[in-house]
Amino acid sequence: MGILDGLMGNASEADLNAVEKDLQKIVTENEQVEKAFKIIRDLIVFTNKRLILIDKQGMTGKKIEYHSVPYRSVTHYSVETAGTFDMDAELKIYISSTTQPISKQFRKDKSIYDVQKALATYVNQ
Repeated sequence: MGILDGLMGNASEADLNAVEKDLQKIVTENEQVEKAFKIIRDLIVFTNKRLILIDKQGMTGKKIEYHSVPYRSVTHYSVETAGTFDMDAELKIYISSTTQPISKQFRKDKSIYDVQKALATYVNQ
């Protein structure tokens, strides 16, 4: 997937070296970025210790929210695929002690399955 896919909301695997460099202030000493997906400006990052959801906000993207979720806190997750007239697919991640899930929108493509497969791998370790 390329730049056009990212602009259209399709997830694409991100360059791990670039993600590690961007997250130097966020990751711990023994933490390693193992997989990352980019959706437009946002990132879904899987480390050996936790899930990090990065939400770049505003026109310039300088305001950034880092949502850190230990894998053990994920109680369940769901994938809602796109339909004939519904162009969006949605990944919902439910965290213990919260009532509302974290939702990420995807366009009608197969990349939501790649993200779901990574989530299943890390949560079920």
